[in-house]
Amino acid sequence: MTSVMGLLEERETAARVRAEELRAQAERIAAELGEAEAVLERRVMARAELAEALAAPAEETDALVLGPREVPAEVEKAPVAGSGSCRGGARE
Repeated sequence: MTSVMGLLEERETAARVRAEELRAQAERIAAELGEAEAVLERRVMARAELAEALAAPAEETDALVLGPREVPAEVEKAPVAGSGSCRGGARE
């Protein structure tokens, strides 16, 4: 016949194993929760930025997206072949 002390030790060991399993599971769930919260935060920020961009006037939005038009001087002055705007007004 098994002693009462032996039965209690077996139950204690089983409870300890179960507690360790649950701690490991809780750590995995906490890590997954952290990742899910980070994704949620990025999605909330993206939605807020989109709402802000859509609420801005069109001119302001164009300036933000396109930026100021800066073209180097040599590009602006270069003639385009066949356009009749070659130097001296001569056509090719």
